[in-house]
Amino acid sequence: MTENHVEPHTPSTPAPVEPTIATVTFLRPAIPAPAPVVEEDVWSDMPDDSDPTPVVPPMPSVAPTVGPDDRTIVLDTARVILAKTSTPAPVSGKVEKVDLDDFGDRPLIPAWMYSAEGWAAWAGVFARARRRDFRRWVRRQTTQKGHVRQFGRGVRRSHEWVVGFEGVRVRSAAHTAHVLTREARLAARHARFTPRIMGTKRELAMKAAERATKAAEEAVLLHKKAKKDRNRARNLRAGVAYGPPLTAIGTGYAMGGGLGLAAGLLSTFAGGAFVGRTPYDEDADWTSEWRSLGDGDRMTAPMLDQSFRAAKVIGSEESLRVVQMPMLDTRGAWTTILDLPPGIPAKRAIRATDELAAAFGVEEAQVSIAKRGRSGRIELYVSRDLPFTDKAKPGPLLALEAAANFWGPISIGPDVRGLPISMSVVERSGLIGGEPGAGKSASGNTVLLAAALDPRVILVLADGKGGGDLEPFEHLCESFEGDADPEAFYEMLKERVEDMKQRYALLKKLGKRKVTEELAAKYSELRQLLLWVDELMFYTTDEEYGKKITKLLRNLVSRGRAAGIITFCATQKPGSDVVDTSLRDLLSIRWALRCTTPEASDTILGKGAAASGYSAKTIQSEMRGAGLLWAEGTNPTMVRADYYTDEQVEQLLARATEWRRKAGTLPNGPVPLVDQLRAQGDDDALLLAAVLDTFAVHATEDGPAEWLPGQLLLDDLKAAGYPVTAEKLGALIVRTDEEKAKRPWGEKGSRVTGYPLARVEAAATGRFGLTA
Repeated sequence: MTENHVEPHTPSTPAPVEPTIATVTFLRPAIPAPAPVVEEDVWSDMPDDSDPTPVVPPMPSVAPTVGPDDRTIVLDTARVILAKTSTPAPVSGKVEKVDLDDFGDRPLIPAWMYSAEGWAAWAGVFARARRRDFRRWVRRQTTQKGHVRQFGRGVRRSHEWVVGFEGVRVRSAAHTAHVLTREARLAARHARFTPRIMGTKRELAMKAAERATKAAEEAVLLHKKAKKDRNRARNLRAGVAYGPPLTAIGTGYAMGGGLGLAAGLLSTFAGGAFVGRTPYDEDADWTSEWRSLGDGDRMTAPMLDQSFRAAKVIGSEESLRVVQMPMLDTRGAWTTILDLPPGIPAKRAIRATDELAAAFGVEEAQVSIAKRGRSGRIELYVSRDLPFTDKAKPGPLLALEAAANFWGPISIGPDVRGLPISMSVVERSGLIGGEPGAGKSASGNTVLLAAALDPRVILVLADGKGGGDLEPFEHLCESFEGDADPEAFYEMLKERVEDMKQRYALLKKLGKRKVTEELAAKYSELRQLLLWVDELMFYTTDEEYGKKITKLLRNLVSRGRAAGIITFCATQKPGSDVVDTSLRDLLSIRWALRCTTPEASDTILGKGAAASGYSAKTIQSEMRGAGLLWAEGTNPTMVRADYYTDEQVEQLLARATEWRRKAGTLPNGPVPLVDQLRAQGDDDALLLAAVLDTFAVHATEDGPAEWLPGQLLLDDLKAAGYPVTAEKLGALIVRTDEEKAKRPWGEKGSRVTGYPLARVEAAATGRFGLTA
């Protein structure tokens, strides 16, 4: 609302300029105020050349007090302000240059600053403006332009700059070194097994092996150099990127304490926000397209969706439901629990393990998928490095201070997550298979040692390989076949079948259906019996005894479970041409070590296992002792068997021997030939036993005497009371002409005739049908 002064004028007299207009301030104007009365200026008669001056009515010098009515309009205050304004000179026809920096008497202070009410109104407007600014700032933080997001982008960009692209070169060099090393290993193996009679071919193979070895060594050196260059570049960039913020924070804390620390953190935050002020766009954000777990990126929900879509596990419009957010475990591997979209079973994800590994940028052996709880829920485990390539930890059997319990769970080894896996073999039977060198012997030791350390278990072992893997257990066995003799193994199985019949007869007499731990503790005839057959293929493929052995084994496996007889078989490839399916399908525990083909894996785990995502072909050669164990649950589990060195095996078997001796279950060892001869009761047998005693008396530190003079034997025999002559001894122990040759003897080295120990033992075993 303004006041206007109306001035009458003549054509020759210019109109006066209106005084300065002031803004009227309303205090809650609910009802319009009445218009003020303005007196009209009166002009007096003046000469024409005199300057007209407007007459300003008198104004109060003090602003009136505002009444209690809030609707009062503060007009008098405006009049006081107007009174302080000087009246401008009349406008002349000549235009003068105006200095904009010369304000003259015009006020520079706003009108509202002259009253408390004006200050209050301005403060309210300022407070509301700041409150709106704060709310806009809070809402802005959830957008890409928020300061927190800017700082996050700044940290990410700084880290990406520090990491750089040298890792691509390192991974390429590592891949090249790995391939060339494998080729060098194959070339060396080919050269080593090339017969010497093939001279030219062997020479070419040796040269090829040398070239491959040299190329592999150069590739390894290049890989090491690439890693060194990458680390040097990253360290320099890390110093540039992280040095100033850390310096600012440390200096601020040292100089100003908590306040300086806050200032340093604030400056670091401001710097990071400045670096990340520009949001990522689709073209600039290359990390989501090119980086993966194999490149060291984090596992996130968008990455999981993208990987499962790329593997064709879910559709392009479907997404996963994250039950447990991805996290790193203590082994540095990513683990998460996911729910697949409705209608998609877990077996689809398990079958697509290879495709998911490619989407994650890792090896297939690094990805482990297991069903959890229900059909559509899976647990995903992705290790950063190839599992089971580190040094195996000592097995738990070494820590035993008392006898083991073969009736309870048996520790097998850790899974890919490092969790211990165990299985129960009570009323079960097992099959272990894998290619040569996969670790069948070391894996079998986990079961054999557990059985040996339980003094109640009866051991019956057969080594179809004819090697020395099972020989350390021989003195603990009730029956042992170590010569790879199918006939002897057949006789051993016949004894086991008779033992099974006796067990069932005792159970029928006791009114029991099967052997329990209480019955085995009460009746020694019902103790658990472990029948272990190594290299089953050698026995079952024998032309004369193969079918007979298969029939007896099938009888023991199918009927012996309830009688306390546990059967384990180990072979390389248990195909139908090696192990009859009627026997193989009865073996409930399956352990598939590394195999060359998915079909070979299926012969162990069962038909369709490889198609369902469980194939032992995915096991790398570096993962020795690792295999798919199907013992507990509905799906196989990747497990690495506990490893025991030869010295540790001897140590454990020494404990087992001592515990069995105390328990009275140590089997009688082989009867010495001397005792067998004395048991014959024949005079010639007693004489031969005395001859063997003479050889034992003259034993040295290196072992028993291999040869003794004939006169020495005669003297010792006569001293022992045997009336023997040289002719009688020669007729009893027939020697060849070569064995009758004279040999040096004694300090003087006189050459005399004598008898070899081997000839004496051969005469004793050949005449009386004994075993040495």
